[in-house]
Amino acid sequence: MNKDLSTEVQFQFMRPSQFEAAGRAFPVVYVPFGLIEWHGRHLPLGNDALKAHAILVKTAEKFGGVVYPPVYFPSAAFDHGKFQDSDLEFNVPLVNALFQRLKLSGFRVIIGVSGHNIQEQIMMVEKALESVTSDGTIAGAGLWEVSLSFGAESNTDHAAKWETSNMMFFYPGLVNLSELGTGPLAPDMKAPDGIGGLDPRSFASAAAGERNAELASDAIGKKAKELLQSLPEQYRKFGLKAVSPEYWWQV
Repeated sequence: MNKDLSTEVQFQFMRPSQFEAAGRAFPVVYVPFGLIEWHGRHLPLGNDALKAHAILVKTAEKFGGVVYPPVYFPSAAFDHGKFQDSDLEFNVPLVNALFQRLKLSGFRVIIGVSGHNIQEQIMMVEKALESVTSDGTIAGAGLWEVSLSFGAESNTDHAAKWETSNMMFFYPGLVNLSELGTGPLAPDMKAPDGIGGLDPRSFASAAAGERNAELASDAIGKKAKELLQSLPEQYRKFGLKAVSPEYWWQV
């Protein structure tokens, strides 16, 4: 765990009174998604969800709301990332069930953020949100971490400049650039390196990761406020009478 990421906005660390206070102040929950996947020899396998989770913690620190623990599972089949209809068939009901429980927990906005930057994860989140938001009492969105901040200082790749910079900022102890050696890297995510983008040894930095996280978290927070304000006024408040066993138990 990164000691610089506040535990006060992370669902799994909150006491009931903290959760209820956060929900009443800003009834928004952020859900980070990712998977266990090769990210070069120099980055952790869980990079995608770690990245999304950390950015969302920064969002909640500034704007309010609660961050759900990282959700790890693939959104595409293990056939070299080829997406199949069966992935939606099996994954969407699981995510939908989670979102339904979060709705019952009093939240008015659910933002699912994928650190695995393929369209299929956004499709998964948006499809899972459809029945949850259909009654108009709650709003939601599916995003990549940089969907709303994409630009010269906020971008993504695969284990190259941007993802390495994110980890250098959030989890420097998990990054080991020396494992890449000193020779040229294979291009276009080819073996043996599996890196797509600018050479992290030359272009990655904690400063770039910090700026990326700042821009991404600010954009997501503004989107959360916008979604909450889009609801009828009577549905902009926390949806539970109290956080206690007779009204709430588990998610």
